[in-house]
Amino acid sequence: MKSKDALISAYAEIDIPFQDCDPMQVVWHGNYARYLEEARRELLRKIDYDYLQMQASGFMWPIIDMRLKYVNSAYFSQLIRVDAYLKEYESRIKIDYIISDAKTGQKLTKAYTIQVAVEIDTGEMQFESPTIFKEKILPWLS
Repeated sequence: MKSKDALISAYAEIDIPFQDCDPMQVVWHGNYARYLEEARRELLRKIDYDYLQMQASGFMWPIIDMRLKYVNSAYFSQLIRVDAYLKEYESRIKIDYIISDAKTGQKLTKAYTIQVAVEIDTGEMQFESPTIFKEKILPWLS
């Protein structure tokens, strides 16, 4: 799947495990946040700014907003694809997601997360993304 206005994209494929499902073999709604995390981690690795690098640079990036829209159910042993699209980076990180069936492409869930930079030493939220993060994004903008 593609998003025409995404700055950078990445994806993760997940084979739905038994423990993520309710007795009807449908994925419990709370597990979708973990699926988004897998794609977000791939996106951060792609730009060479994973969680350990964030910490080393003196910043953490907590999620301050997360929205999910469930379109269709995911089931036990279904292979899903979670696409992550970086949409904003200058004052916050906004990532859009599409979860779909990896084989058919059927859309299952739409979501987004918003993260802000917080200086680890002071606990202060930054109103502009730190220079280190912007430098990681620059090569992908051209």
